[in-house]
Amino acid sequence: MSVIIAPSLLSCDFLNIESELNHFKNFQATWFHLDIMDGHFVPNLTFGPPIVKMISKKTTLPLDAHLMVKNPKFLIDNLVDCKIHNLTFHYEASDNALELIKYAKKFFPSVGISLRPGTPLGVLSDEILKSINLILIMSVEPGFGGQSFIESTYEKLSDLQIRKQIVNPNLMVQVDGGVRDQNAKKLIHHGASNLVAGSYIFKEGASTYAKKVESLRS
Repeated sequence: MSVIIAPSLLSCDFLNIESELNHFKNFQATWFHLDIMDGHFVPNLTFGPPIVKMISKKTTLPLDAHLMVKNPKFLIDNLVDCKIHNLTFHYEASDNALELIKYAKKFFPSVGISLRPGTPLGVLSDEILKSINLILIMSVEPGFGGQSFIESTYEKLSDLQIRKQIVNPNLMVQVDGGVRDQNAKKLIHHGASNLVAGSYIFKEGASTYAKKVESLRS
């Protein structure tokens, strides 16, 4: 299976978002990653359900919502009509992650859980790992784009691979933060099957999007 590349729309030209979306319309194994922040769980504030709903009407690519919010259930309830393919929330933001996973699965084809860089894998029980479709390993502190990649991510991915093979071999492993061509191959080697990239893909303009996406896959 081809590695999925998920351009983070946080880095696109929001004044021309429909045009930006159209540049990717024929791309294969590509998702759009939506960084939804509330200004509380992380210090940044981005967009909410109205913008996501507009985006969903302008693309046929799968939408991948990453909730960096203090009240993920509130956002889940408000995103049910936004054609989200995968919805990921932070373990650190939930009092009962397993119950929230079960609830989200009523509405979305894929449900994931994310960990901040400093949160150890050990906080996730086998039952949680069995219940999710995707785990998002943050390789920068969540909240802002353009940060430097945290090198200890590789060790975390290696540890995850061991548990994944035992508990949930079909679990998709997504990495977000500082992803670029220089580290993509190593991330894939360590078990990543879905790479989120924002500034790396968008910073040089539309003429480079296809080349940048394929450089991460290869």
